[in-house]
Amino acid sequence: MTGLDAQREFSRLRWRCRRGMRELDELLVRYLEHDYAAASARERAAFERLLELQDPELLGYLVGRQTPPEEDLQRVVARLRRDPD
Repeated sequence: MTGLDAQREFSRLRWRCRRGMRELDELLVRYLEHDYAAASARERAAFERLLELQDPELLGYLVGRQTPPEEDLQRVVARLRRDPD
């Protein structure tokens, strides 16, 4: 992937991080900016699957009311829930 392609992909993901809830926006964008680049391809794919979820389901995972069905999603949710460095 060229630098321009990577920049477009990052912009596309940043747009997908925009949700109906400010709290979700902040958690998703923080992960994108601080963790996504160093994540494995598998973790990146899991993050992108999370972005496909509806806000109520995603919020349920992030506040611990529900547990994602897949281990990969569980790992990304755990990273999203951690305290910022």
